[in-house]
Amino acid sequence: MTRRVPLYGWIGLGVMAISETAMLAKIEPFWSWHTPIAWTGYIMFVDAMVWRRRGSSLLRDDRAEALFIAMVGVPLWVVFEFYNKYLLHNWYYVGLPEVLLVRYAGYAWAFATITLALMETAELVGSLRDRRAPADRRAPPPRVPLGMGGAISVVAGAAMLAVPMVHPSTWLAAPVWLGFIFLLDPLNAFVGAESIRGDFANDRRGRLINLLVAGLICGFVWEFWNYWARAKWIYNVPVPPHVKIFEMPVAGFGGFPPFAVECFVMYVFVRHWIWRGAWRPIAL
Repeated sequence: MTRRVPLYGWIGLGVMAISETAMLAKIEPFWSWHTPIAWTGYIMFVDAMVWRRRGSSLLRDDRAEALFIAMVGVPLWVVFEFYNKYLLHNWYYVGLPEVLLVRYAGYAWAFATITLALMETAELVGSLRDRRAPADRRAPPPRVPLGMGGAISVVAGAAMLAVPMVHPSTWLAAPVWLGFIFLLDPLNAFVGAESIRGDFANDRRGRLINLLVAGLICGFVWEFWNYWARAKWIYNVPVPPHVKIFEMPVAGFGGFPPFAVECFVMYVFVRHWIWRGAWRPIAL
């Protein structure tokens, strides 16, 4: 069945194009607010493409959860900001609004797009790999016993997240980008929430592939849009070789795929304990 791209998808594409053009021309507010504006358009466009391929999407069928993903994405990203500001010092911001209230509004808008953009992109990757919509599974998946392997993973994840607190260093970004996966994914599987561990137990690899590819796609787009913006981030990532694509050292792009998995794991953990709406498969 051939479906037309919904109107909001074309609006999203237009928002991206206008924001990119105006940002390159240094026209406000796009020059300073390009990241949240463009990513909002991106989310609309990608969601529309998912719906076109599958007849089902977050913004069309699960708006409440899409909003919840965006809201949860703000404090989840603040966790990484905490690690960066006090322990890692891997990036800093320039060109931010001088008025503090406006600055924090910009932070919240930009942070709200992070997890939602990753999940939407993973859904798009999944739709390209398999056009069929995932089965409408509203009941949580079966619980996976923690076992020795799961217990070791939880302990290892906790240790990875604790090491930078004991020994702050710009070299310890990798444990932070991986630690929440090892810590939370076995716990998600144990309580019967969505998990990579549960997928593996059921001989499914699709979600992991979707998330890894989505992380790389979003990482490249993040860096592309960031490079010419006035309000932007600059890296202090001590990873060789010191060759950059936009602001990011080449080796740093290796952190985006696991970051997508980490955002998924963290979101599922929060959703299991807070969300009371209809349960929806994510990133399949």
